[in-house]
Amino acid sequence: MNDNKRKLVAGQVRRFCARFAQSAGSVLGQVIPSKELLQWVEEEIEDYRERLYGPLQTLTLFIEQVLGADQSCQDAVARGMSARVGLGQAPCSLNSGPYCKARARLSQGLIERLVREVGQRLCAGQAAAWRWHGREVKLIDGTTVTMPDTAENQARFPQIREQKPGLGFPIARLLAIISLSCGAVVEWALGPCEGKRTGETALLWELAHRLRPGDVIVADRYFAGYFLLAWLMRRGVDIVVRQHQLRHTDFRCGQRLGAKDHVVRWMRPQQPTWMDEATYAAMPETLSLREVRVGGLTLVTTLLDAREVSKQELLALYRLRWHVELDLRAIKTVMQMDILRCKSPAMVTKEIAVHLLAYNLVRALMAQAACLGHVLPRQLSFKAALQMIRAFEESLRHAPHGQLATRRAYLLAGIARLRLPHRPGRIEPRAVKRRPKQHFLLTKPRHILRAQLLKQQQAHIAAALR
Repeated sequence: MNDNKRKLVAGQVRRFCARFAQSAGSVLGQVIPSKELLQWVEEEIEDYRERLYGPLQTLTLFIEQVLGADQSCQDAVARGMSARVGLGQAPCSLNSGPYCKARARLSQGLIERLVREVGQRLCAGQAAAWRWHGREVKLIDGTTVTMPDTAENQARFPQIREQKPGLGFPIARLLAIISLSCGAVVEWALGPCEGKRTGETALLWELAHRLRPGDVIVADRYFAGYFLLAWLMRRGVDIVVRQHQLRHTDFRCGQRLGAKDHVVRWMRPQQPTWMDEATYAAMPETLSLREVRVGGLTLVTTLLDAREVSKQELLALYRLRWHVELDLRAIKTVMQMDILRCKSPAMVTKEIAVHLLAYNLVRALMAQAACLGHVLPRQLSFKAALQMIRAFEESLRHAPHGQLATRRAYLLAGIARLRLPHRPGRIEPRAVKRRPKQHFLLTKPRHILRAQLLKQQQAHIAAALR
């Protein structure tokens, strides 16, 4: 990269960081590393030609697109024109084609680097009081997303087998590892929803090597299998999961720690068909695990010392697992990722990564606001914070250099006031009051029904002309 291009990209990096309220001296540190970002652009996009939509301009518009309420490419192009006019440059065309081609050229590696870096920097810089017993707790859960029904998407992410061809949509399974304290996505894995080795546990096997010694994992009963627990324990990770419904718990056995609280040894099951012999031989023959019955739940954990972690503390920690459900709902519903827009698997993967990057950037601002407001990040509303960021978008984009810090301070102060009400033990029915419109279900492929309607229309026209 020559000096002129380096200076140009350096200016784009500064504007990129300023757009998302990140600058030197930020609370919790600068989660978007300016120097590293400049280096990553050079590494991931070595010999790119400077165009109207350069890598960082395109990435900024892509993030604004998924954060926006409209989320169309036409809206992103209009934002790009607004940014150019604000910088005193000539306005660009409103044709969305060049922007779509620029998104396709974006490096997947650059986006994924940014997602992980923002999440890890946010976790590393957070206050010690936000952690559980001074340790980082990570929540694990999976979800699914659908996408346009194209042949490429169907080949990579096939629809469920129960649906007839042409009547369903490609569906992908997403597994996320999310920080309990700050809500950032630190890791994720994506795969099809149909076929062998496509479940949430299979995706977690891909991510297990990225977990760090000392982490505490909280997950539901689906992740309570022997081999997965053994693999995580080998990496120095502690686990708190709910007992699987098929496993019997007898508190008369094992080492008694208290009422409905004991340490038992699980025996290694037979070798599963999906596991090779070398991996199976490396698995321990027994596992020492603690089982507790508290609050109507049976929990399994590797935290064996009852004096260090009591039953009630385990219950309180497990109940915080529900935050991962709320986080995935925020990404899918509030940020509208439940139905993707891209028509190829490569762009689908990129679209999901940009959603996660945008989500982490919102979480970073929420964490900074929580630090200034002396509250916990989990006490702030994600949706209300996103609304504030949307409201301040133009103000931050066109802020003079001397006013950026002031406008950023107003944004953080506003987010710090958006506190959630305290609702302990809240219970709501999983039902909706408003009835959906009674549309007929599509029972045949759309092109067949469209041909039938056209045939009927032509018959009516012919009858009227007789």
